[in-house]
Amino acid sequence: MARQYWLMKSEPDDVSFEDVLAAPGQVTSWYGVRNYQARNFIRDGMKVGDGVLFYHSSCAVPGIAGLAEIVSAPYPDATQFDPKSPYFDPKATPEQPRWIGIDVKAVHQGRYVDLKELRSHPELEHMRLLAKGSRLSVMPVEPDEWRYVVKLIG
Repeated sequence: MARQYWLMKSEPDDVSFEDVLAAPGQVTSWYGVRNYQARNFIRDGMKVGDGVLFYHSSCAVPGIAGLAEIVSAPYPDATQFDPKSPYFDPKATPEQPRWIGIDVKAVHQGRYVDLKELRSHPELEHMRLLAKGSRLSVMPVEPDEWRYVVKLIG
C-alpha cells in the first residue's frame, strides 16, 4: 500500500514537537483524540511509515512545527480508562474501547511554517486544514500538498 500523509494537531502546552524530539527515541503516543472522524482516520487509515505534518494548534501562532512518521499500529488510548485524565470516557471499557492512539516519531524540525504563511500559497488552497470551518485534529494530506509543505519547511 502506498505511503499516506496526515496532519495531526497538538497543543504545544500539552505535547510540542520539541517534546517529541526530547522523548526517548523521539517517539510519543498520540492520545486524547475525541472526535469520531479523527479517530477513524487513526484506526482505519494510518499505517506504519505514513508521514505526518506535526501541527501546533490552540497557541499564539498556530503552524507546522515539524515532520513525523507513524511508527506503530493503532491501539486503545489508555487515557479513556483513567478517571483522573481529562480524556476519561466513562462509556469506554477495555473490552469495548472507544478511542484510539498511535505512536509518532519526530523526523525533521526544519523551520516553523505558520498558518498565515500556509494560507498565502495558492498551491495549498485545497488543503483540508485551510478549509473554512476545518477543526479536525487529524486529517489526510494530499501527496502534492505534502511535497510542497516539506519544501517550505526545508
